[in-house]
Amino acid sequence: MPQSKRPAPTSTTLNYDSTIIGALETSEKKWVLAVQLPGVKRHTRHVLEPTGKELVLLIERLKSRCAAAGHPVGRVILTYEAGREAFWLARFLVRRGIEVHVMQPSSLPVDRRARRAKTDVIDVEMLLRTLMAWLRGEPRVCSMVPIPNEADEEARRAHREREDLTRERVSIVNKIDAILATLGVKGYRALMTNRRQQLAALRQPDGNPVPQAARARIERLLDRLELVLRQIKEVEVARDAVLKKPAPANEPERMIRSLVNLRSIGSEFATILVREAFVRPFANRRALGSYVGLAGTPFSSGNSEREQGISKDGNRRVRKAMIELAWLWLRWQPDSALSAWFRERVGKAGGRIRKIMIVALARKLLVALWRYVRDGVIPERAKMKTA
Repeated sequence: MPQSKRPAPTSTTLNYDSTIIGALETSEKKWVLAVQLPGVKRHTRHVLEPTGKELVLLIERLKSRCAAAGHPVGRVILTYEAGREAFWLARFLVRRGIEVHVMQPSSLPVDRRARRAKTDVIDVEMLLRTLMAWLRGEPRVCSMVPIPNEADEEARRAHREREDLTRERVSIVNKIDAILATLGVKGYRALMTNRRQQLAALRQPDGNPVPQAARARIERLLDRLELVLRQIKEVEVARDAVLKKPAPANEPERMIRSLVNLRSIGSEFATILVREAFVRPFANRRALGSYVGLAGTPFSSGNSEREQGISKDGNRRVRKAMIELAWLWLRWQPDSALSAWFRERVGKAGGRIRKIMIVALARKLLVALWRYVRDGVIPERAKMKTA
C-alpha cells in the first residue's frame, strides 16, 4: 500500500526568486495568509474567506503579480497547523499543484513570558518564519505531519465512532444509576437484555415502586441506550468483516489479521494499532514511541536532573490502547520474553512501581508489534492463537 513519506526539507532545490512561501492561520470566521513573494523583502499578509476556493484564487493573483514584476513563479509552498481543518485542505491544495506541509502544533516554539501577545497576525508570522527555517534545513525547528490519504482517514472513522458511542453508553448508564441512587435503589443492570423487566420490578426501600416521573425519565434513557447499543453492534460488525474475508484486500487489513493471530489481541486493539499508527511510516522505534507519546521527557539542566515521565503528546488512542494491552499481555502471554522482563524488574513490588513499569512494557510491546507486522518478527516466546 502506498504510504505518504514524512516530509523533509528541500533547501537544495529551493529557488527564492521563483517560489512563493506562505503560512496560513485558519479559523472558523477568517483565514490569514502570510507570504514571502519573490523579489519582495518583507512579508505580506492577506485576510480571506475561510474556503479553499478563495485561497487558490488569491494564490493565482499573487502569481500573476509576481510574473508582472519579472519573477515568474514556478513553485508555491504553504503550511498550516494540524487542527480544525485536518488534512482535507492539504489534499485540496496538492491536487492544484501547491506543495503543502502540515505542522505539528506541539512542536512549535512558544514564548515563555507570563503574558504574551497572541493574535492571528503574530501566529501566522511565526508559522512563516518557522517554515522558512525548516526549508533551510535547520534542525529541530518543528515537526511536519505526514498527510494521510482519504482511504486511511475513512478507515479510522469506524473505531473512532465506536469510541464515542462507548463513551455515550457509559454516560447513559451512569445517569440511570444516579436517578435510582436518589431513590435508594441499587442493583439495577441497564446493560442486561431484561433491563425493562428489571425496571418494572424495582422497589424503593419502603416497598413502593419507582415514581412515575423517574420511571419515565429512565425509560427515555433506555430508549437512547438501546439505540447506542445497536449502533455499537453495527460498527463492530463492519470492523470484524475484515477478519471474515477470504484474503486481505490491502496492507492494513493484512496487518490487522496478523495481530489478531496473537494471543491477548482482539479485533478492536488490532484495528486501533493499525489504523492509528502502523499505517504511518516511522524511521525507527524512537519515532514510533514519540508519535504515541510514550517517549521519555528527561529534565537535565546544570546540577538538576530528573525524569518527568512520558511526554503524553502523541496519539492518545494508541497510548491508551497500549496500556490496556500491556496488562492483557501479562495475563495471556505469561511465558513471553516481555512478560519475563516485566516480572524481573517489578519483583514483589506493587502499586506505583507496577504502574510505572507497565508504561515501559507498553512501549516495548508497541515496538515489538510494529516489527511483527512490518517484518514478520514474532515477539520472543509469544504464543499464537489456536484454530
